Amino acid sequence: MPPCSMPKTVSINKAINTQEVAVKEKHARTCILGTHHEKGAHTFWAAVNRLPLSSNAVLCWKFCHVFHKLLRDGHPNVIKDSMRNKADLSDMSRMWGHLSEGYGKLCSIYLKLLITKMEFHVKNPRFPGNLQMSNRQLDEAGENDVNNFFQLTVEMLDYLECELNLFLGVFSSLDMSRSVSVTAAGQCRLAPLIQVILDSSHLYDYTVKLLFKLHSCLPADTLQGHRDRFQEQFKKLKSLFYRSSNLQYFKRLIQIPQLPENPPNFLRASALSEHISPVVVIPAESSSPETEHMVDLVDTDVPVQPAAVVEPRFDDLFGTSAATDPFNFNSQNGMRKDDKDRLIEQLTREIQALREELESFRLESGRLCQALRGRVDELEAELAEQSHLRMQALGEGEFLRAELDDLRRVKEDTEKEQRSLTEIERKAVANEQRYVKLKEKYTELVQSHADLLRKNAEVTRQMTVARAAEDEVDSVRREMQEKVKAAKEAAERREQEQVEQLQELQRELISSRAELDTLKSTMASSQQSSEELSSQLSTVESEKVELAESLSKKEEELAGLGEELERVQSSLASERESGVKTAEALQNQLNEKESREQALESQLVAARWSALQGAVEEAERIVQDTLAQLDDPAHISCTSSADYLASRCQASLDCMARLHSARDSYLADNTVVSELVRAVTHLAHLVSDTIVQGSATSHMVPVEQADALSDSVKACGAEALALLGQMKVQESLATADSAMLRAALDGILATAEKLRPRGLELQQGELGDLVEQEMAATSAAVESAAARIEDMLNKSRAVDTGVKMEVNERILASCTDLMQAIKVLVLSSKDLQRDIVESGRGAASMKEFYVKNSRWTEGLISASKAVGWGATVMVDAADLVVQGKGKYEELMVCSHEIAASTAQLVAASKVKADKDNANLGRLKLASKGVTQATAGVVASTKSGKSQIEEKDTMDFSSMTLTQIKRQEMDSQVSVLELETKLQKERERLGELRKKHYELAGVAEGWGKEDEG
Repeated sequence: MPPCSMPKTVSINKAINTQEVAVKEKHARTCILGTHHEKGAHTFWAAVNRLPLSSNAVLCWKFCHVFHKLLRDGHPNVIKDSMRNKADLSDMSRMWGHLSEGYGKLCSIYLKLLITKMEFHVKNPRFPGNLQMSNRQLDEAGENDVNNFFQLTVEMLDYLECELNLFLGVFSSLDMSRSVSVTAAGQCRLAPLIQVILDSSHLYDYTVKLLFKLHSCLPADTLQGHRDRFQEQFKKLKSLFYRSSNLQYFKRLIQIPQLPENPPNFLRASALSEHISPVVVIPAESSSPETEHMVDLVDTDVPVQPAAVVEPRFDDLFGTSAATDPFNFNSQNGMRKDDKDRLIEQLTREIQALREELESFRLESGRLCQALRGRVDELEAELAEQSHLRMQALGEGEFLRAELDDLRRVKEDTEKEQRSLTEIERKAVANEQRYVKLKEKYTELVQSHADLLRKNAEVTRQMTVARAAEDEVDSVRREMQEKVKAAKEAAERREQEQVEQLQELQRELISSRAELDTLKSTMASSQQSSEELSSQLSTVESEKVELAESLSKKEEELAGLGEELERVQSSLASERESGVKTAEALQNQLNEKESREQALESQLVAARWSALQGAVEEAERIVQDTLAQLDDPAHISCTSSADYLASRCQASLDCMARLHSARDSYLADNTVVSELVRAVTHLAHLVSDTIVQGSATSHMVPVEQADALSDSVKACGAEALALLGQMKVQESLATADSAMLRAALDGILATAEKLRPRGLELQQGELGDLVEQEMAATSAAVESAAARIEDMLNKSRAVDTGVKMEVNERILASCTDLMQAIKVLVLSSKDLQRDIVESGRGAASMKEFYVKNSRWTEGLISASKAVGWGATVMVDAADLVVQGKGKYEELMVCSHEIAASTAQLVAASKVKADKDNANLGRLKLASKGVTQATAGVVASTKSGKSQIEEKDTMDFSSMTLTQIKRQEMDSQVSVLELETKLQKERERLGELRKKHYELAGVAEGWGKEDEG
C-alpha cells in the first residue's frame, strides 16, 4: 500500500468501526477528500474489503452511511469503481435480510437503496451524485423524448420508494416514546437519514416537474398509475419529514422543509407555478457567541462619531486664535471687559441654540435616514417581488412556449398519427377485403373440393358403367368379327363354287364349240347328208340356245352373288368403322377420366399439405404468442403449482408420442392427414400451457430456481418452434427431430418434480382419505372438548362456592361459547370444502381432486390438526385453572393460539372458493364468531384473575428514609431481573418460532425446493 494512502485507510477504519455511535464528520470528510485526491474509490474499497461486514451489523450499517456520503459528495468515479462490488453488496443484502429486527434488517434495506442509487446514476449519467440539477439540465436529461421522461419518472419513483423504505425502517426500529435522538445508539441509526432527506427532497422536486411535463404530452388515463404511486409516496414523505423535524437531533444539524398540505394537481397545468421546490438547509459552522454578540451591537447604517468631533465644530467655523478672531473686540477697537463678557454670553447662547438646532437637525436627518432606509427596504422587497414575479412570468411564459411547442408537436404527431391511422385503416380495409377474398376463395376451394369429390364419385361410377359398356362392346365386336369371318368364309366358298361352275360351263362351251367346229367340218365335208345334218344342226342350235340361256342365267347368278358380296363387305366395313369409333370414344373418355383423377389427386394432395402447413403455422403462432406473454408485466402476478406444471409436462410428452405416430402414418399414406393436424395443434396448446405454467411457477420459487425454470421454459419454446419449422417444410418433414423438445420437456418435468412438496409422502389414494380423517378428528376433538368443559362446569358448581365459583363459571361459559363457535366454523369449513371439490374436480373423483391440489390439501390438513390440538390444550389449561393448579396466562395463550389456528383453517378453506359462494359468507361469519368468543375467553380470564388474586396494600408509613431507600433499591434490582428475564424469554420465544418455522418448512418440503 503506498504511503500516501495510509492516512486515508486510518480515517476509513476510524469512520467504520463496531461502536454504536454516529460516524464522525471529520473522518467522513477525510474519506470524501481522499476520493477526490485519487479520483476514485480504490483505496476505500481496498480497506472495506478487509472489514468483516457480514459478521457485524453495526459495522455494516456505518459502512453504508460512509458509502452513501461518498456516492453523494465523492468523486464521480466512485460510482464506476463501486459497480464492480455490486454483486457482493446484493449478496450481503440478501444475507442481512434473513434477520427480522435490529441492524440486520436495516442493513438489508440500506444496501438495496445504495444498489438502486448506483444503478440509477449508471443509467442516467447526467445526474450527479448529490442530485443537484437545474431545470435546463433536467430537460436535457430526457433528451426531449417523452419515452425517456416516462422511463425516468418510473426510475425516480423506484428510487424514492427505496429512500422511504429506509426512513420507515429506521423509525420503526426506534422507541419513539423515549428521547432516542439524544442517545449514542439512536444517533447512530438516525445519522444516515440526513443523506436520505437530501436525496428525497431532490427526487420529490424532479418527480413533480417530470409528471407535469408528462401530463402535457400524454393522456391522463395513461399516467393514472404514476399519479396513484406519487400520491402514496407524497403522504409517506410528508409524514416522515414532519416526524424528523420534531427530533432534537436533526434540529441542530439540518433544516428540514415542510411539504404542502395537498399533493400537486397534475391535471391542471397552471399548478406547476404553485409548486415550490423543497430546499434542505445544512447550517454552516457558526462563530463564537461573543463574536456574534459584538457584531449585533455594531450599527453599520449610521456611523457613530465621537463627541470630540462635535465639540470643536464651533472652532472650525469661527477659528481659535485671537488674532484672527473677528469677535475679539478688545484687540480691534478696545472694547470694555463688560461688553466683552456680554458678547461672550450672547455668543455662548447663540452657540447653545446652534447646538440645539444642530442636534435637532441630526435627529431629523437620522429619522429621515431611517425612513428612507425603510423605504429602500420596502422598494428592494418590492423589487425582489417584482423580480420574482418577472422570473415567474418568464418561467411561465417559457413553460407556455414549451407547452405551445409541445402542443404543436402533439398536433403534428396527431396529424401524423391521423395519417398513419388513415393508412392503417386503409390497410385494414384492404386486409379485410383480402381476408374476405381469401375466405371466399377458401370457401370456393372447399366447395370445389366437395364438387370434385362428388365428380370423382360420378366419374368412378361412369367409369364402372363405361367399363361395363366397353366389355359389352368387346363382346359385340367379337361377335361381329366372328359373323364377318363366317360371312367371308361363306362368300369365299360360294365364290369358289361359282368359279368352279363357271369354269365347268366354259369347259362345256369350249367342248360345244369344238363339237360345233367338228360338225361344221363334218357338214362341210359331208354335203350329202345335209338333211340329216340340218336336222342335227337345228338340234344343235336349239341346244346352243339352251346353253346360251343357261349361260346367261349363270352369269346373272354370278352378278347377284358379286353384289351380295359387295353389300356384305360394305356392311362389314361400316360395322368395323363404328366399332373403332366407339372404342376410340370410350378410350378418350377413359383417358380424360384418368387425367381428371390425376388432377383431383394432385389438388387433394396439395389441399392436405396446405391444411397441414396451416395447422403448423397456427401452432407456431400459438407458441410465439405464449413466449411473448412471458415478457408481459401483467404476467408477473400469475402463479401456479409444481403439481400442475408436472401434469402439463407429462401431457405434452404423451402428445409427442402421438405426434410421432401420426407423422409416420402420414409419411406412409398421405391421405391420413387429419390425425397429424390434430396432433400438431394439440401439442402446440399443451406446450404453450406448459410454458405459461412453468413461468407462473417460477414466480413462487427462490430466485436461482426461478431463473433456471424460466430459462428451461424459454428453451422449450425455442425447441418447439424449431420442430414446427422443420415440419412446415415438406422436404424436412420426414427428418424432423423431436429429441431436443422431448429433452427440454423432460428437464422441466424433472424441475417440477423437485419443486413438488415432500411433506406428507402419501400415496394418491391416502391423501383424500387423510383430509376426511383430519376433518372428522377435528370435529371429534371439538365435541370432546365441549363435553369436558361441561363436565368441569358441573364439578365446579358442586365443589366451589362464592367468588371462585362465579369466576370458574364465567371462564368455563366463555370456553363453551368458544367451542361452539369453533364447531360452527368447522362445519362451515366442511361445507365450503365440499363446494370447492364439487366445482373444481369436474369428471375426476374427490380423491383425485385432492391429489391434484396437494399443496392446498396439505395446508387444509395442517390447519385441521392445529385446530384440534388447540382445542385439546385449551381444555387441559381450563381444567388446571379451575382446579387452582394452572395459570390464567396459559389459558389466554391457548385462546390466542386456537384463534390463530382457526384463522389458518379459514384461509386454507377459502383460498380456492368462489367469492360469491354462500358457504364462504357463512364461514366468514363463523370466523368472526370465533374471534369474538376468543376475546370473551381472554376478558373473562383477566377479570377472574383480578378477582381471585389478592393485591398487597402498599403501606410505607412505618418505614424510615433508609428503609425506603433500601426497598427502592430492591425494587430496582427486581425490575432489572424481571426485564432481563423478559428479554431472555423473548429471545427464547424467537428461537422457538424460528425452529417451528424450520420444522414446518421441512414438513412442507421448503428446504428440498430450495436445494432443487
